[in-house]
Amino acid sequence: MAGHSKWKGIKHKKAIVDAARGKVFTKVIREITVAARLGGASPEANSRLRMAMIKAREANMPKDSIEKAIKKGTGDLPGISYEEVIMEAYGPAGVAVLVESLTDNKNRTAPELRSLLSKHGGNPAGAGSVSWIFQKKGVISVPLQGVSEDKLMELALEAGAEDFKVEAELATITTSPATLEGVRQALAANKVTVESADLTMLPTTTVRVENLESAKQLLALLDALEEHEDTQHVYANFDIPDELLAQVS
Repeated sequence: MAGHSKWKGIKHKKAIVDAARGKVFTKVIREITVAARLGGASPEANSRLRMAMIKAREANMPKDSIEKAIKKGTGDLPGISYEEVIMEAYGPAGVAVLVESLTDNKNRTAPELRSLLSKHGGNPAGAGSVSWIFQKKGVISVPLQGVSEDKLMELALEAGAEDFKVEAELATITTSPATLEGVRQALAANKVTVESADLTMLPTTTVRVENLESAKQLLALLDALEEHEDTQHVYANFDIPDELLAQVS
């Protein structure tokens, strides 16, 4: 999945630009509000809220904005009520696509996402036809700077990580959702710089995309879906060869 990993790196750089534009604030505020509504205002008892608050701090969101989002979720302040919309689809080359959205109007969001699919060679899929391909996991990215690969692997596995891989001087640590925070804290306690720590959906199988036009169309679709104002996350199970990804990027 080298090509997929590099695409994730490109997405991460784009996320930094989005943060500078303030786009990430909108997504994080929605996630905090929904997490607080579903699981309560205590981050200690609400892991979803805890992760959203970590993302908010990483984006340098003001504390006041975080607190207001929580209060809107619990009903202590008036606010918009967001609903989760999950769209399952197949993109070009038969790649499975899973889109997670938060919206105040399902009747608007669902047709707009289907329209983006149609424009970029994708097709909607029935509930459950794609989601089974993905597993929820914690993923931590650590640059190999100031720490050896062996030491980092030892720290991660002792803290409860499930997998450890290194590619292009970047370590990727995979955990269960329950142990993500514990592993992240263990690394921080040992002064290891964490580039990102997220709950994500990892594919159990991948689709190799080796046609340039298909790769272009697929990545255009994923970009369009991510740019939609209601989209929180987009997951796909493709593997594009490095040389092909370089041409598309």
